[in-house]
This record gives sequence, C-alpha cells and structure tokens, in this order.
Amino acid sequence: MAQQQPEADDFRHLVRVVNTDLDGRKQILYALQKIKGVGYMYANAACNIANINKMKKTGNLSDDEVKRIDEVLQNPDRYHLPLWMLNRRKDYETGQHRHVFSGDLDFAQGSDIRRLKMIKAYKGVRHAFGLPVRGQRTKSNFRRNKGKVLGVRRNPKSKAGRV
Repeated sequence: MAQQQPEADDFRHLVRVVNTDLDGRKQILYALQKIKGVGYMYANAACNIANINKMKKTGNLSDDEVKRIDEVLQNPDRYHLPLWMLNRRKDYETGQHRHVFSGDLDFAQGSDIRRLKMIKAYKGVRHAFGLPVRGQRTKSNFRRNKGKVLGVRRNPKSKAGRV
C-alpha cells in the first residue's frame, strides 16, 4: 500500500492561477493542464521557464512560485516561447501572436466561426448547417446533426414479401 506524505502547514488545497482554481494535491505539470488553453507542452515549458520542479505538488508552491508561473503563462512573448506553442498565431483582429485562456479562448473561437459564417466561407456554411467541417464522411456518421434515419419504405402495392 502506498504511503501518503504528511501535508505541510502551508499546504493549500486550491491554488489560483490564470483565474482558475487548481487542485493542490496534483503535481503542478498536470494541474496546469486543467486550465482551458494549456496543454502538456505549454505547461512543461512554463514550469521550465519559471524554474519550478514539475513533480512538485501544487499545494506546496510558494506565493512567489505561483506568481512566476502566472506571469510565464500570461506573457509567453516576454519569455521567448516558440510560436508553434501559441494558440492564436497571427490573430485576425490584431495580427499579433497571442496565447488565450478559458473565456477568451471561447470568445475568440466563437468570433472566428461567426466571421466565417458571415463571409459565407465553406467552413462557415458547414458550421451553419451543423455538418462536419473538416471533410469527414456524412453517410454513416453525424446522424444526430442531420436528423432521424428514415430507412427504406416498402411499396404498399408490392406483393413481394407477403405470404
């Protein structure tokens, strides 16, 4: 049976980073992935830049370490993170490279889809009709978006199949 480590006096069960409550019992590398817009690679890079042990429990982080992580996550350009890690490269409105989180990410995605619908791009039309956008087949998939399956109706005048 695994032995549990005793909690320190300054252990916090909730740690707030980028307006998200993180579980203090998880390792910081995995706890950061609960923030919408932060994946494994981005969390790993943030921990490396902030010089924090990735396997350290989130609840054991000091206030200074939490501030450093928050700063790195919110200002990736200041710490020269590679552009491929950002989720809003060459933003449509500003033309800048940014990384957005949670509510801002939802808003940016929604505005992109609205813009595609407005200019009647192919992807926008597919979004408007509730069909798959990225070229998937629709004959057997996506039935919940297309409506009920009608099946094959038998011709009432046909004598085939009757006994």
